[in-house]
Amino acid sequence: MNKVKLQQMLQQFFLEDIGERDLTSEAIFPDGQKAKGHFLVKEDGVLAGVEIISTGFRLLDPANETTIYKRDGEKVKKGEIIASVSGLIAPLLTGERVILNLLQRMSGIATLTNRAVTLLNSDYTRICDTRKTTPGLRMLEKYAVTCGGGYNHRFGLYDAVMIKDNHIAFCGSLTKAVKAVREKVGHMVKIEVETETKEQVLEAIAAGADVIMFDNRSPAEIREFVKLVPKPIITEASGGITLENIAEYGDTGVDYISLGMLTHSVKALDISFNIVGLE
Repeated sequence: MNKVKLQQMLQQFFLEDIGERDLTSEAIFPDGQKAKGHFLVKEDGVLAGVEIISTGFRLLDPANETTIYKRDGEKVKKGEIIASVSGLIAPLLTGERVILNLLQRMSGIATLTNRAVTLLNSDYTRICDTRKTTPGLRMLEKYAVTCGGGYNHRFGLYDAVMIKDNHIAFCGSLTKAVKAVREKVGHMVKIEVETETKEQVLEAIAAGADVIMFDNRSPAEIREFVKLVPKPIITEASGGITLENIAEYGDTGVDYISLGMLTHSVKALDISFNIVGLE
């Protein structure tokens, strides 16, 4: 993760939640009261986002001291302590919710990604994410995917081309769409084309696509389509793939399987923050 961007994001998130002040903590705790708290995992999963703990609490009070016991990408068990923090109790409780929200969501994404990778059980095909991320959280959510053993697709509309059915319909053909893009973008930009039929796959190959996506195709169709594609061209499958059927795609020979559910339908991992003593 970009550390400068992470700090900027956390500053905005704290501003949204705290506003002018934390009325509750400021009213209850005397000035100078210190405490220690633990982050406790309440269910098994894969961890992502521990840097948010230290960075977040340090933004609220540079004197806060954080100890990290588990690292991103590690599998954690229910009941394990993943980090502890010591400092003035008011800033600890003020930052608790924002930090937990991000840590829980990112760890949920890492856990789901790891589950998908395990179920796919392929030494060749990789799991990757999509642009179906929460607005404002893309950097964090895509990082969490990598913590779970997955890979990142394009980060936005700016770093790769994906020609979809609406683009093709406007241009009149897949070939015309690829040609139009080639005339405008540099040689470092990859062009991906979405296909649904054998004819479209062959047209995408002839047009010079760098990546060919098989959209909403069955495992049998993907096996057939992969055989048509020359090795230098990357293949991707997307659409209709779930945890229930992903194992069926493990031997199709496709290079990547992209899953929107990794970020748009994730369940947060249950993690709590508990004050364990006053100092």
